[in-house]
Amino acid sequence: MVALTFVTGVVDAVGFLGLDRVFTGNMTGNIVILGMGAAGADELPVLGPSLALVAFAGGALVAGLALRGRAKGWGTGVTVLLAAQTVVLVALAVALALVGEEPGTPAQLSIAAGTAAAMGSQAAVARRIGVPEMTTVVVTSTLTTLAAESLPRGGLASFANRRTAAILAIFLGAVVGAVLLRVAELALPMGLAALLSGAVTVAGHRRLRVASA
Repeated sequence: MVALTFVTGVVDAVGFLGLDRVFTGNMTGNIVILGMGAAGADELPVLGPSLALVAFAGGALVAGLALRGRAKGWGTGVTVLLAAQTVVLVALAVALALVGEEPGTPAQLSIAAGTAAAMGSQAAVARRIGVPEMTTVVVTSTLTTLAAESLPRGGLASFANRRTAAILAIFLGAVVGAVLLRVAELALPMGLAALLSGAVTVAGHRRLRVASA
């Protein structure tokens, strides 16, 4: 789950910095951008965040239907969905390599929507796996729990937990994504996200799959 949270940071960097300021994983950010864009503030985009929101919800819906009735934890359905996510990210990385350093608006919108759909599916998968505070796509509630509950109980020692790991993972993913965009084209960080997604899929299927699924 930490690795998938890192993936979200990477693809959000790609979306915001390379695909016309669209978040592909953090839908709260898209809703805020959409609201400001609807008001005409700072020439912020409206179409991109709107498509990303719809695609994210669609990805989550498809994953939810696929996992309906299955046991909690890592089952075969989780493996299939994460494998599909990996395939989508690979395809998007190839598409970015083909369109070059500055994709046109239609390509930007299509790639952002495809990435958002993959992240919506990932979010639904994370809920099915059921690791507390590990949504993989947003850390606002995780940060709130860390500050409001963990720190009052355990002081500084409470930093050494999965909540801190999730916050650092999405931060470092964004850092890595932004750095890669400074030295390479958009395809490289997207390819990294695909590679990590595939590695998580293989590792989870081999080590965590439950017989009941």
